[in-house]
Amino acid sequence: MMFVSIGLGVVIAVALIGVVSLLTGGTVKGGTTPPPVLVGKTLARWSQSGLNGTTVAAPWDTGHPTVVVIFASWCGPCRTEFPELSKYLATHGLGKVSLLGVDVQDTPAKASAFLQRNHVAMTSISDPHASVYGRFLLSGIPDTIFVSAKGVVQNMTIGAISPAKCAAGVAALNA
Repeated sequence: MMFVSIGLGVVIAVALIGVVSLLTGGTVKGGTTPPPVLVGKTLARWSQSGLNGTTVAAPWDTGHPTVVVIFASWCGPCRTEFPELSKYLATHGLGKVSLLGVDVQDTPAKASAFLQRNHVAMTSISDPHASVYGRFLLSGIPDTIFVSAKGVVQNMTIGAISPAKCAAGVAALNA
């Protein structure tokens, strides 16, 4: 009798979750997530101070497709993502694609140490007030943005990116 009661309770709970989800605008299954708002949009030109103090311009300003990696040394998910990114970069070429880091709300010294500790060599800008980050219309980090040579956002990954997704994004930019 106890198993029948538990089974009936589970069925009722699942049905209630489905009804509440539908009534509040959610989807139960088969839902799709719309692409981030910037996909298909052309990014503005900019330049910003790099971690080493030099001025860094957006690589797409000079016709280079770019993978933009948004990170910070204090970001927990970044600490998980970067060792995987390092392994990927050590074993895969990027072709004609540039790699640009955007260090958000951090200090250049901490960001440089974070990159060095994770064996990731990439040109990175310091964005202590999130002014460049804000142009990407994001709300958390890490994020990865794939930008064409003409500055058009081709794809975005919100949150930590897997090596497979990174490889697919780089391949699309090299096509």
